[in-house]
Amino acid sequence: MSAFLKGSNSSKLQVSEFILLGFPGIHSWQHWLSLPLAMLYVSAIGANTLIVVTICQDPALQQPMYYFLGILSVVDIGLATTIMPKILAIFWFDAKIISLPECFAQIYAIHCFLGMESGTFLCMAFDRYIAICHPLRYPSIVTNGLILKATVFMVLRNGLFVIPVPVLAAQRNYCSRNEIEHCLCSNLGVTSLACDDRRPNSICQLILAWLGMGSDLGLIILSYTLILRSVLKLNSAEAASKALSTCSSHLILILFFYTAVVVVSVTHLAEPKAPLIPVLLNVLHNIIPPSLNPMVYALRTKELRTGFQKVFRLSLEKKTRHQ
Repeated sequence: MSAFLKGSNSSKLQVSEFILLGFPGIHSWQHWLSLPLAMLYVSAIGANTLIVVTICQDPALQQPMYYFLGILSVVDIGLATTIMPKILAIFWFDAKIISLPECFAQIYAIHCFLGMESGTFLCMAFDRYIAICHPLRYPSIVTNGLILKATVFMVLRNGLFVIPVPVLAAQRNYCSRNEIEHCLCSNLGVTSLACDDRRPNSICQLILAWLGMGSDLGLIILSYTLILRSVLKLNSAEAASKALSTCSSHLILILFFYTAVVVVSVTHLAEPKAPLIPVLLNVLHNIIPPSLNPMVYALRTKELRTGFQKVFRLSLEKKTRHQ
């Protein structure tokens, strides 16, 4: 028995690092994808940074709705930065090796930021619900103190809630294979290399997803159902149209985000014959929302576009003064 345990312990030490191979089936030309992915990453960082700077500098935007948008932008920057530098390093410098601690840390960060994005959408839905259904009580309910508490709660909830995912992944026995057919460390992709049973990891991820994002989505649907019921009671068509237009940007992003989550989950669980599809969807799900969110808000929010113009005008004035 002692000999068996000794052999088992030594086998656990055989794998000290993972190798991220990139997109399965297209290794020979996958580096060509680095250009569009790099452009998405640069646009995500630039646009979200611009939103945060604009909200900080424009007093007209310093209200709860835009504070939540600023929080969403910070989360998007974190989500994109969690995966894109490593993916681009794989494509440009063939830096495919990742240590086990780095890999498990990436699993944690991805789940944490996705949970925070979901929580931010819930906060934005609550904000719109109070603004439309209880407008007179809005200033007394949605205060800066509430925004701070909601932000701290989201960070703590998602920071602590997803800890079991990387911890369980680290408990698996990686005794032989260490090549991952992926560009990033996904929980299911990493644990598929384990020599022992990975079902606890899959069950844990499923339960946490339903408890976290599932509850967020349920409350978001409830909020917008109440909003729609309140809007339909309005006698003025113009007032109803204005109320719905303030929610349209949120709804577009929420529908895209949760639809992508469901599609990625289903494709991974189905184990399709073309493994490229779930891997590609997984990467795009982590980079497209951060680059899409600012565009949707910039196109559909007049106040934000005005804020952008003020920021650009101020920056031009500063340049002319220095010259």
